[in-house]
Amino acid sequence: MLVDFIKLARPAQWSKSAFVLVGPLYAIAAGTRPDWTGVLLTAIAFCLTASACYTLNDLKDRELDRVHPRKKHRPIASGRISTSQAFAFAAILFALAAAIMAAWALTDRDGQHWQWPLAILTLYALNVIAYSYILKHRVVVDVISLALGFVLRVLAGCSAGGIEPSPWLVNSTFFISMFLAFSKRLGERRTMGNPHDAAAARAVQSRYTDDILRMLVVVTAVATLLTYAGYVQAFGLRSARGDSGPSFTILWLTMIPATYSLLRCLVLVERGDYDDPTELATHDRPFQASAILFAILTATAWLYPHI
Repeated sequence: MLVDFIKLARPAQWSKSAFVLVGPLYAIAAGTRPDWTGVLLTAIAFCLTASACYTLNDLKDRELDRVHPRKKHRPIASGRISTSQAFAFAAILFALAAAIMAAWALTDRDGQHWQWPLAILTLYALNVIAYSYILKHRVVVDVISLALGFVLRVLAGCSAGGIEPSPWLVNSTFFISMFLAFSKRLGERRTMGNPHDAAAARAVQSRYTDDILRMLVVVTAVATLLTYAGYVQAFGLRSARGDSGPSFTILWLTMIPATYSLLRCLVLVERGDYDDPTELATHDRPFQASAILFAILTATAWLYPHI
């Protein structure tokens, strides 16, 4: 049963809380020193809150999950964890997240840094619960709700670190999150064979079509690259050393693996090789190599912004 509770918490999904670190990490390149204690505590609180919300979502979707070829093995859908046990587990996770934020509040000398992250964390939980019970059945609204979850993570990390978020960075986060969500919906239709089976596992699939999903995936991919390009240009302006125009920055080179990764994701999802971009990221070697190259180039740009 311990293993089932660990699976129910979905620790693999805690990697999404890395978005809490995005703003503070990029702020380092601009010469700003974030409050890392607050940032890390906020990231942990987001992990626990996300696990609690996933538990509530699995409770709500247990009947649909039982007809899904992969989700039917989840602890609640398979019956290995009862409804009452799942509710108690979610309550404990919420309490632990609240305890972490309360401990930070008691040690925060300024008495202000913890307030906005706590408010954003609460808004995140409400958004996920609203998604699980209402918004997931609304076309496009379902994906916007998912994307807002990532945007809220970025904003919480920035507020916890005491830094101002970049609008370009927030926009990139919003659009890439929408791209991943639309890609997942398109991938489900491919791997499950037909729209009817996909709709049986995810009701909103009955309101999408293949053509609409393809269009939305392409639109959000383009928007992601354009907004990220805007961030790269803004980074070049900050590195211009007083010149009138932007300087070339090695960060531009990250556009190459970023473009490749998005387009490869699109191709593999369209072919039905994967039904979830997260699964693709953990199994596809070319995608992983591209992500590593992106990370190396980004780190180099942070450390040597004037190259």
